[in-house]
Amino acid sequence: MDVVKGAIFSSLSDFIVGARMLDLFAGSGALGIEALSRGAAAATFVENEQRAVAAIKRNLEKTKLTGNVQPVDVFRFLDRFAAPEAYDLIIADPPYAKAPGERDFTPELLGSEPLRKALAPHGIFVLEHLPGAKLPLHKVWECFRQKRYGATEVAFLRVLN
Repeated sequence: MDVVKGAIFSSLSDFIVGARMLDLFAGSGALGIEALSRGAAAATFVENEQRAVAAIKRNLEKTKLTGNVQPVDVFRFLDRFAAPEAYDLIIADPPYAKAPGERDFTPELLGSEPLRKALAPHGIFVLEHLPGAKLPLHKVWECFRQKRYGATEVAFLRVLN
């Protein structure tokens, strides 16, 4: 996780400073908290699991950083998203579908119009996914960087105009 987190933020370098950030499937909040510590203006954490929500809140408290924690399903959050400004950076680390019949969040995310609308025109969507998985870009996403880190692969995406 630390290697992946370091690689993501090294790739983003100065882009993160002043960015409005959305952390989907936030887990412990590590990625959003890292973004805040590197100068992001704001971070919203979306996580449905109550124990993880509590962990995000504890981690924010420990770091003395402030974030908006949304204890809700990612797709429900996106469907009701109506902020005056879109996010500059959206990061998603969804659970991987490793066996037939398991829910695969990657195609759902990449096919989500509400996700695309939540991303600012100059924004970047960082998606962690199963290594080697073909990304269904639906002719709306451009993958401008992709790198494998052990058991995960990270894709940096932009919405095509």
